[in-house]
Amino acid sequence: MNVQSSSVMAPPAPRSLDAMLLPMSMMRDILIKTMFRMNLDVVSQISRAICLPVPVTQELVDIARGQLLLEAMGTLNANSGNEMGYQLTDAGRARALDALSQSEYYGAMPVPLDIYREQIQRQSIRNIQITRDQLSTAMGHLVLPPDLLSNLGPAVSAGRSILMYGPPGNGKSSISNGIRDALGDKIYVPRAIEYSGQVITVYDPIVHSAAEDDVDDPNSLRRTSGRFDTRYVRCERPTVITGGELSLDMLDLVYNPTARTYQAPLQLKSTGGIFIVDDLGRQSEPPQTLVNRWIVPLEENKDILALQSGEKFEVPFDTLVIFSTNFHPNAIFDKAALRRIFYKIKIDGPSQEDFLKIFAMVARKRKMPLDEDTLVHLLNVRYPEIDNIYANYQPIFLIDQMISICEFEGIPNQMTPELIDRAWANMFVKEEEIVH
Repeated sequence: MNVQSSSVMAPPAPRSLDAMLLPMSMMRDILIKTMFRMNLDVVSQISRAICLPVPVTQELVDIARGQLLLEAMGTLNANSGNEMGYQLTDAGRARALDALSQSEYYGAMPVPLDIYREQIQRQSIRNIQITRDQLSTAMGHLVLPPDLLSNLGPAVSAGRSILMYGPPGNGKSSISNGIRDALGDKIYVPRAIEYSGQVITVYDPIVHSAAEDDVDDPNSLRRTSGRFDTRYVRCERPTVITGGELSLDMLDLVYNPTARTYQAPLQLKSTGGIFIVDDLGRQSEPPQTLVNRWIVPLEENKDILALQSGEKFEVPFDTLVIFSTNFHPNAIFDKAALRRIFYKIKIDGPSQEDFLKIFAMVARKRKMPLDEDTLVHLLNVRYPEIDNIYANYQPIFLIDQMISICEFEGIPNQMTPELIDRAWANMFVKEEEIVH
């Protein structure tokens, strides 16, 4: 476990409705919409659904009763520890339907944007200090040049932008994933946030992996519930990976006209974690245009989003952005854009010595016996054909090809010059004229 894993301070649970800092009408409507949609009738169930402590939920139920939207059922519910049951009145049902026509959102109470800002500061990606040991452990499955970790470590610890560039097939994507694994600690992601009366959903099970839930032991003296605000989900630091499909509109709020709610864009979902733009230069928009979109966030640690109404507002930008490209930076950026990317790290192909290390490691994992004559043939006959340019992907490719041939021929896994030649032929397409 990393040293920083316990250092993130949990968001405290709200102790009263006043502490919620949300419009009272919004909280009341979410309460009755949730009861209506989920068919709930006791406070303990409702409190779990709207993610508020029981006393705060009871306070809200009492307000709705005072407005004649709820009524006590007059009987204790035997299935729920003899709790009082509540139901919507006719006026309550009418209000629930009216509220649903304005916004389908129900369930967890949103966190006001200003309160979420405070939590972002508590768990900022820039508070992390990565050690060499943490980074090398996370990259343990990769054979990397010794100076690469020395360059990567300070870049990751700074929590600023990184550009990794170099020839394809040398593990830029694997290194990005290794950086994510090195972070190791947990943060709190809001299920939804509120700005100007609008609900923006943030937690996304595709992007966020929830940590194991703490289960209460009834015999334990220390109960876990109530330790933090359950409007948040405790998660691994998020990683969003995009490639050639990334477009500028994916960085805007997504409005759902049916539900009349918003979904956070990718960079907001990655708050407190990593946003990886893989294969930069393969998107439909030019790389310069994409980087221009990031200039304000990268320099000022804030992003500007817009509601359907056109109203613009600021959200915190607390993300380690990693750009990865097979192009030379000077070919895709102007000097101003390059200046705004804090760290530029070249990822080259392996030396012959490292290539052989990778080859031996892959062979051992794949249970492929090494053969010296075959390796001599590969290095002395085949690699000179491509000017002895080695790439990290090649050992895996060649060994998997030989295994497939052996399986097809019904022979044990083996390495021969003839098999390596057949595998080599599949690794490259010959430059020859296509006859139309």
